[in-house]
Amino acid sequence: MQANASSTREDIFQNDPIPTALRKMILPAVTSQLIVLIYNMADTFFVGQTGNPYMVAGTSLILPVFNLTLCLAGLAGVGGGSLISRLLGRGDEREARRVSAFSLYLGFAVSALFAVSVAAFMDPLLDLLGAGENTYLYARQYALCVIVAGGVPTVLSNVLANLIRSVGRSRAASAGIILGGLLNIALDPLFMFILMPEGYEVLGAGLATCLSNCTAFLFFVTVLIRMGRGSVITVSPKAGLPRPDSVRAIFGVGIPSAVATFLFDLDYVILDKLMVSYNDLAMAAVGIVLKVERFPLNVGIGICQGMLPLVAYNYSAGNKQRMEDTVRLSCRLGLVVAGISIALYELFAVQFAHLFISDAQTVALASQFLRIRVLATPLMFLSFFTVYLFQAFGKGWISLFLGTVRWLVFNIPMLFLLNHLFGMFGIVWSQVTADTLTVLVSFCVYRRFRPAVGEPAKIP
Repeated sequence: MQANASSTREDIFQNDPIPTALRKMILPAVTSQLIVLIYNMADTFFVGQTGNPYMVAGTSLILPVFNLTLCLAGLAGVGGGSLISRLLGRGDEREARRVSAFSLYLGFAVSALFAVSVAAFMDPLLDLLGAGENTYLYARQYALCVIVAGGVPTVLSNVLANLIRSVGRSRAASAGIILGGLLNIALDPLFMFILMPEGYEVLGAGLATCLSNCTAFLFFVTVLIRMGRGSVITVSPKAGLPRPDSVRAIFGVGIPSAVATFLFDLDYVILDKLMVSYNDLAMAAVGIVLKVERFPLNVGIGICQGMLPLVAYNYSAGNKQRMEDTVRLSCRLGLVVAGISIALYELFAVQFAHLFISDAQTVALASQFLRIRVLATPLMFLSFFTVYLFQAFGKGWISLFLGTVRWLVFNIPMLFLLNHLFGMFGIVWSQVTADTLTVLVSFCVYRRFRPAVGEPAKIP
C-alpha cells in the first residue's frame, strides 16, 4: 500500500506532464469547491422554504461564527499541508509524518477550545450577534448543532482534506468534502420536514449539517486507515514532535491563511451592512450577486488548492522548470475561467438573477450589480493566486502582508470611501477599484520577494 502511494505521489509531483498532474490535482479540488458552495447555500435555502423570516434570520446570525471554523481549519490544514509538500520535495518523509500528526492534533485542540467557548458563552455571543426575542431560540439551536456539536469534525475534515491533498491524493481529499456536501443537501429536507415536528426546522437543518460533517470526517479516517501505518499522513503519537522550525513554519503559513479567511468574511459583512442602509431591494440584489459571483471565485480557489502542493514540492526539490510551468499554466487556466465568467454574466445577468428571485425590480438591480462586480473576477483571482504562491513557498508572512493590504488597506476602506462619494453603486464598484490596486501591489511584491527555487534549509 505504502509503495503504491509513493509511486502515485512521484508520478504526480515528478513524472506526469504538467497538464496531466494539474488535471489530477485541480479537477477534484474545483469540484469540491463547487459542492461546498452549493452546500453552504443549502441550509439557508431550505430554511427559507418554511416562510418564517425569524428562522432565516436565526441561521444567518450564526453563519459568520460558523465560518470561523474554516479559519481554524486553515491554521492547521493550510499551514501543515504546505509544509508537508515542501518536506517531501526535500525527501524528508520522517519530518513530514511528524508535521501531519502535529497539524491534526492542533486542529483538534483549537476546534475543541472554540466549541467549548461557544457553549460556555452562548448567551453573550447571541446578544453580540443581535439575536432578539424572535430569533434567539433558532440561533441557539443552530449554533449548538453546527458549532458546539459539529465544530470539531468540521475542522478536522478540512484539515485532513488539506493534508491528504498535500501528498498528491487530491481525489480522495475532495471526495470527502463532496460526500459531506451532498449528504447535507439530501438530509436537510429529510430532517427539517419529515423527521422533526413543525417549528423545529432550524434544529433539523443543524442536525443534518452536523451529521454530514461527522460522516465526512469518518470518510477521511477510513482513507487514513487504507493508506496504511507507513503513510506520511498519520495520527500516531509515535511519529514524534516536529522540529521547532517546522512548528514555526506551520504557524507562519497557517496564521496568515486563517486571518485572510476571516477578513474575507468581514468584507462581506461590512458590504451587507452598508447596502442595507439604502433599501430592502438593494440588500436583496447584492445578496444575489454575492452568491452568483462565488461560482467563478470558487473555481479559482480550487485551481489554487490543486496547484499549491505541486508548486511547494517542486520548489523545495529545486525543479525550477516544472515549478514555473505549473505556475504559468495554473494562472492561465484561472484567467480563462475568469474571462468566460465575465462574458456569461455580462450576457445573461438577468437570467442568473432570475434563478434566485422573480421580483422584476430586484432582478433589474441585481443584473446591474452583477455586470459591474464580475469585472473584478480576474483581478480577484490574481490577488489570491499570489497569496497561494507565497503559501506554497512557505513565505506565510508575505501572504499575510498581501492579505492584510488587500482587505484592510484597499477593500474595506474603499467600501466606505466610494459609498460616501457615489452611494449605492460606489459600493458595487469598490471591488474592481480595490482589486486593481491589490494586483499592482501583488505583482511588485512577487517580483521583489519571489524566492530562489530550492533555496536550502530555511523551511519557513
